[in-house]
This record gives sequence, structure tokens and C-alpha cells, in this order.
Amino acid sequence: MKLVQELSAQYIAGIWREGKGAIRLSNKNPYTQEELASVQTASKEDIDDAYQASFEAQKEWAAVNPYRKRDILEKAVSIIVDREEAITELIIEELGGTRLKAAFEIGLVKNMIREAATFPLRMEGKILPSVEDNKENRLYRIPAGVVGVISPFNFPFFLSMKSVAPALGAGNGVVLKPHEESLVSGGTLIAKIFEEAGIPKGLLNVIVADINEIGDAFIENPIPRIISFTGSTKVGSHIGQVAIKHFKKPLLELGGNSAFIVMEDADLNYAVQAATFSRFTHSGQICMSANRILVQRGIYDAFMKKFTNKVLSLKVGDPKDPDTVIGPVINERQVAGLEKIIVDSVHQGAEVALRGEILGTVIGPTIIGNVTPTMPAATEELFGPVVSVIPFETKEEAIALANDTRFGLSGAIHTASVEIGVEMAKQIHTGMIHVNDVTINDEPIVAFGGENQSGIGRLNGQWSLDEFTTMKWISVNYGQRSFPY
Repeated sequence: MKLVQELSAQYIAGIWREGKGAIRLSNKNPYTQEELASVQTASKEDIDDAYQASFEAQKEWAAVNPYRKRDILEKAVSIIVDREEAITELIIEELGGTRLKAAFEIGLVKNMIREAATFPLRMEGKILPSVEDNKENRLYRIPAGVVGVISPFNFPFFLSMKSVAPALGAGNGVVLKPHEESLVSGGTLIAKIFEEAGIPKGLLNVIVADINEIGDAFIENPIPRIISFTGSTKVGSHIGQVAIKHFKKPLLELGGNSAFIVMEDADLNYAVQAATFSRFTHSGQICMSANRILVQRGIYDAFMKKFTNKVLSLKVGDPKDPDTVIGPVINERQVAGLEKIIVDSVHQGAEVALRGEILGTVIGPTIIGNVTPTMPAATEELFGPVVSVIPFETKEEAIALANDTRFGLSGAIHTASVEIGVEMAKQIHTGMIHVNDVTINDEPIVAFGGENQSGIGRLNGQWSLDEFTTMKWISVNYGQRSFPY
């Protein structure tokens, strides 16, 4: 709780201060509902101050030696390593995450910063030939300028850092707006880490705001050239449209409805373990979670028996308990939404294989079987410990079912034939899909992103470097051209 209280403030132009907004936001523990701290919201004026500070500091950052930039980013990793236990406690308190989830998230963050630390030394350009005599074409990779980052509540430390660290590494300034449910772990914690690592004052700013108060001011501000958003498809669609309207590039990592396919020849015990991890990690609050488990008819009953027994073994409750796998969802609104999906799907004929008890914001794991493609449990993103299981007959039907969604983020296929799995994967319209693995995968040097309504753009590795920079063409004529008039 100490870290939450210390970092519940705005961080603008290198100064920790109160916001000028009219609302006092309460930061609550989602499991106990205890108020951890509160913060005065940022106003539109605060947002402008943050962007102006980042714009000015970016000029200073551009002049910093690339090796020094690398050292600063690497120091940020060292700070995280030194304070890993305190960050773990923060994730438990502010997000209701388990120790398992915290360790997973912190590991992802460290790898992401380590990759971003290579960016200052990878700002290469090119010299290309010209159709004109005595002329050369130079291409310079330069920072985009200032990046606006909007992050979600589920994996906020990582999903904020996924844009913040690469943007800084590529030479940009950043203004970060974390979700109000995760303002410290997704926002001010990151500011504190980079402040101590030694970035210029004002380069990274964190504003905590209420959308009802600021409207679209964060996106519409004329300074940022890129708006990077991770969150729901509905909100992402709006952000993307506003960004484009103002000639800014949107990077959108949005919702998912991932299919986890189990073929008859799969290793059943392994598939059950992978399906359980794919659905119930962080209580199912991951965009890549397996929403729909598709099981070939011949092994459907055997799978359901083993899967139900496995899920029943998961400990549910207090996220502080190191044995807990399923803790709370983020708020009661999330509980109500999941309850409605369960009730509506059962009303339409789905069978409840396992119905978890609901206590406050803790939902016991729930498995809904014999789901059909039109039921809410199959069409909606299940952001919690609820999963639908759908039988199928042939691999062609499995592919059709997997593609029967407006989303296209992740997926998994379990089969004894790797090449058949790969051929199926090629036909499923997702940005990412994994054979004999889980749906939840994110690696620092591999392209990450979705298709359809799951997003626009790719992050990680070279793709992040490309997204957060631009190529500038400077030509040099060493002679004199002949003109027609």
C-alpha cells in the first residue's frame, strides 16, 4: 500500500503534483474494496502541459548519445530487479493479481525494456542510388516526436511498458494515460522507474484523468504524432477514428475471442493443461485468453471430464495467497457482464459443466459446454474466468468456427501432426496463432498484433522500431541538373 500512496499523483514536466481537474479518483483494492489512495484528476490544461513538456524534452533526448540512452534503459531494468517484491505487492493490491501473475508480468516487462535498450543503436539509415546523375538519396530513421499512450487495467505494467519503452528507445517523448483502475502499476510506477534511471525531466509524463472530464483532449492535442492504445474494441474504434481525423497514426491492440482447437489426435492431458492456462491465467482477464475451446467430437466427453477436473483443482480467492490461481476480476461491473453472458447462453441451450460461486468480485471458474456459434458465450469476449466449449466434427469445421468472429487476435491448435496444425493455422484469420502451445504468448522480438477488430499495427522488436520512427528522405545533388526550361 505504501507504493500506491507514494505514487498517487500526476507526473508532469518532471514534477509530482496534484491535478487541476475537478474529480477525486479513488484507487481501490478489487478484492477487499479497501481504498488504497486517491488522486486529483488531470485537466485539459494538465494534458497540454504534459505534451508541451514532452515536446521540449524530446529535443534534449535526441541529442543524448545513443550509448547513454541504452544505459538509461538498462538501468530501468536494474531498478525493477531491485524492487521486484514491492512491485509484486503493488500488482496484488491494485489489480487483484496473484503472485503467479505478477511474476509473469514483471518478466515480460524486463524483456521488453531490454529489447528497447537496443533501439538507440539501431537507428540506421540507407543511401540509395538515384535516377539522376551525381545525386544520392539518403534515408534517415528519426523519432516520430511525441507518442501518446493509453493503457488498460489487466496487465498495465507490461501493456504500458510495451509502448513506453520502445518509444523512448526510439528517441521519442511520451505522455502516458493509464486506466483509472491501475493508475500506479500502469502509470506512475513507470514514471518513477525512468525518473530514477535518468531520463530528461519532462520526457515521460503520466496523467491520470477521467474521460468524462477530458473527453478526447488526450487524442486531439496537436503535439503527439502517434496514439498507442490497448483496450476494448469499442473504445479503440473511437480512438482510431479521432486520431485519423487529426492526422495522427493510431496503434491499436484491441479485444480478442481466441479459439483453442483440440484435434482428436492431440495429447489430451497436455491440451487440458494448456487450455487451463490459456483461459484462467489472471482470472481470464487477458486479451489473448482462450475464449472458445473447440474440441473434436470423438474426444469431447473425455476432454470435458479431464478439463473440468483440472479446473476444479484451481485455488480461488485471496490473491495474496501464493497458491491462489483465480483472484478477483477488476470490478463489479465486470462481474455483472459475465453473469449476463452465462445466463443468456444457458437460456439459449448451453450446458453448464461447472458453475463457480460468485463472492463479491471473485468469480469461481465456470465452464459452459455444447455452446453454439451464435450464443453470447461464443460471440462476446469473456473477460473473466468463464469459458465456452464447442464441439466440431472436421478440421474444416474447426477452421470455420475459429473464423466465425469479428476478432482476430490469437489462437492455438493442438494436434499430433505439426504440419496439419500449421496448415490449419494459416487458414485462421488471426495476427498470432500457436501450434501445441497456449494462446497467451508475447515475445520481445516477435511481431505482436491482431487482425479484423483486434487491432491495427504490430509491436515488439523491429516492428516497434518501425512504428515509433519515421523515414526521412534527404537527397544530395553533387552536380547540377539540366532543366527543360
